Amino acid sequence: MCSKIDAESLRDRVAAPDAPRLLDVRTPAEFAAAHIPGSYNVPLDTLREHRAELRGSMDDVVLICRTGARASQAERALVEAGMTKVHILEGGIVAWEAAGAPLNRNRSRWDLERQVRLVAGLLVLTGVVGGLLVPGLEWLAAAIGAGLTVAALTNTCMMGMLLAKLPFNRAPACGAESMIAQLRDRRP
Repeated sequence: MCSKIDAESLRDRVAAPDAPRLLDVRTPAEFAAAHIPGSYNVPLDTLREHRAELRGSMDDVVLICRTGARASQAERALVEAGMTKVHILEGGIVAWEAAGAPLNRNRSRWDLERQVRLVAGLLVLTGVVGGLLVPGLEWLAAAIGAGLTVAALTNTCMMGMLLAKLPFNRAPACGAESMIAQLRDRRP
């Protein structure tokens, strides 16, 4: 059964003996900066690629991202793989933190969403200002505007997916086999 769960309800469920698995689908860098204690980092691309193996490793799952968009994409992938007990943390890590729930914090990194806003803003500014010197460069701003419109309509972000692959948004990879073994053992 796919559903949303609010931060308070999840907080209660995490304390129960039959707690669900918490899968954080953000980038490793975002996860390293702050995450819910006991959660596992399974980046969205990794989850999509290994959803069949994940299905056999767990029953009840709560998906976590920054605000819920990536978790919704992860939910679709897991449901397509045959999982039935999939939930999304409503409002994501932002709502969890606003509820005063515990977070493990480490080094500070910019959220992927903030990185996208910076890069998009710089590209638009470059297109508009640069267009004064190089005719036609203003079309760069139009292309970024079109890309942001598509991102909003489809609830996906190509720029975010590309930024997630940059070295500073990655952490040391543990490999799919190791990740699945950890999920089976229930050891974070």
